[in-house]
Parts: sequence; structure tokens; C-alpha cells
Amino acid sequence: MAIYVMLTTLTDEGRKTVKTNPERIEQVNKEVASMGVKVLAQYAVLGPYDFVNILEAPDNMAMSRVAVELGSRGTVQTLTMPAVTTADFVASLKKK
Repeated sequence: MAIYVMLTTLTDEGRKTVKTNPERIEQVNKEVASMGVKVLAQYAVLGPYDFVNILEAPDNMAMSRVAVELGSRGTVQTLTMPAVTTADFVASLKKK
């Protein structure tokens, strides 16, 4: 399984939804899980993004599906990046 970092920004509609129904965040996490992607960690943050999500997915296609599904709702914008552990990164540099 691959690891992804998804940075999300709430739209005006998304902020209204979260304010009136904060439990919606957990509901969305369950919907993401039903698409075969696991939420490993999730943080609310200050700055240009509202949430940092660490996700595990079988491949880029599964992660793309989640990003498109979430974005199509109009409540959030996403930026998704594949991630590797630093140990794997270092190991890949040592291979000849």
C-alpha cells in the first residue's frame, strides 16, 4: 500500500458544513474508507490549508478517485502528494 499526504482547504460551503455538523469530518473518513483508502492520521492546521491528512491507498488510481469525489462536492479543495518514508528514500539512493 502506498502513503499519500492530502492537504485540504474548506470552501465557504465546507466551512458552513463543518461549523454546523463537525461530525461530518468522521462521516467523510468513513466514505473514504469505503473507497478503499484508509485515513491513517488527520490534523486540523492553521495557515493556507485547513487539514493535513495521511492516507494509505492501494495505488494512484484509488487516491485519484478519492480526490475527485471529495472535490466534486464543492466543500473542499485538495492537493495530494505521494509520500515515502525517509528510510525507503535513503535505501533507494544506495541502490546501484
